[in-house]
This record gives sequence, structure tokens and C-alpha cells, in this order.
Amino acid sequence: MSGWTLHARQAPALRVDLRGIRPAALAPLAAAEVERLPLACGNALVPLAEFFRVKARADEDLVFAADLARFDRLGWQMDGGCIVVEGAAGDYAGGGMKAGEIRIEGSVRDLAACEMAGGRLVVGGSAGDFAASTLPGSMDGMRGGSFIVHGSAGARFGDRMRRGSAIVFGDVGDFAASRLVAGTIAIGGRAGAHPGYGMRRGSLVFAAGAPAAPPTFVPALGAAPVFWQLLARDLEQHGGPFAGLAARGCERHLGDLAADGRGEWIAAR
Repeated sequence: MSGWTLHARQAPALRVDLRGIRPAALAPLAAAEVERLPLACGNALVPLAEFFRVKARADEDLVFAADLARFDRLGWQMDGGCIVVEGAAGDYAGGGMKAGEIRIEGSVRDLAACEMAGGRLVVGGSAGDFAASTLPGSMDGMRGGSFIVHGSAGARFGDRMRRGSAIVFGDVGDFAASRLVAGTIAIGGRAGAHPGYGMRRGSLVFAAGAPAAPPTFVPALGAAPVFWQLLARDLEQHGGPFAGLAARGCERHLGDLAADGRGEWIAAR
């Protein structure tokens, strides 16, 4: 068993679906078998060798020495191993992921980490809309694991998220943490309009530049210093805007009362 490095040949004319290309699925295969794996491109199935040169690795990682901006569903329902992308990735990166680790050096498009249930997804650039959110037509968003975005994120970040942690170093778009059911969302930059809309439970943390709490959130009457220290120490391990967070205090609001919610709006100060 071995890992593989896939070197890009050229950017495809149409979008390509990478579902099924996971470390565990490729590890027992020979190079010729990897090259013959079918990828959906438009309405046709095309051998993987049309898009990538295949080279074996000494470790068990799957490395894409390529820009995958036109490749969707990277790590789709991945259940172990490690994927490294030396560039960007398309839609649905890490969607339905259950275990393992994905590291993407560039940015990702929409619906990254949608319905993620476990593992760790790290994006070196920015993420598009509906990251850590639901698949179209579904009711449940991210369900576990850790999702880290070193750049910014688009609208509806963490919509209907149920569990896990989603962390953005930069800014987020409108309706961040909307309809949040549980889990932790931490924002290092600024938020767009209506953050926490319809929030039911969970924690929305602003490391800097927190907007005024919406009128449907009320100040928390009781202090929670132990909870804040545990949460802050966990977040400050990521560095960047979260460095030194445990040494700062916080203000807490509870809501969204318009949705009978009991979520926490936490602003570091």
C-alpha cells in the first residue's frame, strides 16, 4: 500500500467530479489501476490519466500537485487518511467528510465542509458561500470535526450547523451562523449583515470587531469564566486573531429569542 502524487496535466474544459478519489480507495491499487479510475467530466466518464500524471509516494498521503479550482467534491465522504492540495479546490471540498485530514493551500469555492461529520479540513485561502452548511435540500449542516479557514468566507457560513468547530481568520459574509443548532463558530474579522439569525444553541465567537448584538439577543446575567477560559484556550491554539484570547474578557448575549433560541453570542474585549 502506498500514497500517490497526482500532477496536473492541464485545466479541464468542463468541471470534474473527484468523488471516490480518496486515500483509502487508492492505497491498494497499482499505478495503472489509478490511471484508469473514471472521473465524471460533463456528461462523460474520463480516465484519471487524462487530467493527472500518477507517481507513487513512500507515505500513504494523497497529494495533488495541481490547482483543482475546476475539480469538485475533493475528499467527498472521506473516512480516513490525508489529502494535500498544492493549490485551490472547487465546490463541495470536504463535503460529508467523516475522518482524516484535508489540507488545501489555496481557496475553495462554495459548500466546503457541507455536512462534514468528522476529521479536519484546513483551507489556506478563502471559502465561498454556504461553507460548513447543508447540502441543497437538506436540513442538517456540519455535524462534527474541525474546519479552519485562514482567509475569509462567504455568506451563510455555518448555516444549520449541528456540531463541531468552524473557524475563520478573516471576514465572513451575511447570515453567518444562521439557524445554528449547536457547535462553535469563531470569527477573527468582521461579519456581514444578520449574524446569528435564527440561532437556537451553540456559540458564535467574535475575536475582534464584534458588531452590536441584535435586538433579539439579551445580555447574559450570569458570568461563565470557566467556560470562557476553556473555549478561549482551545481557540488561541490556532494563533492569528485568536492568539492571547484567554487573557481577555468577554461579553455574552443569549438568543436568538425570535426562534426561542439559547445560543451564545460572545464578543472578546
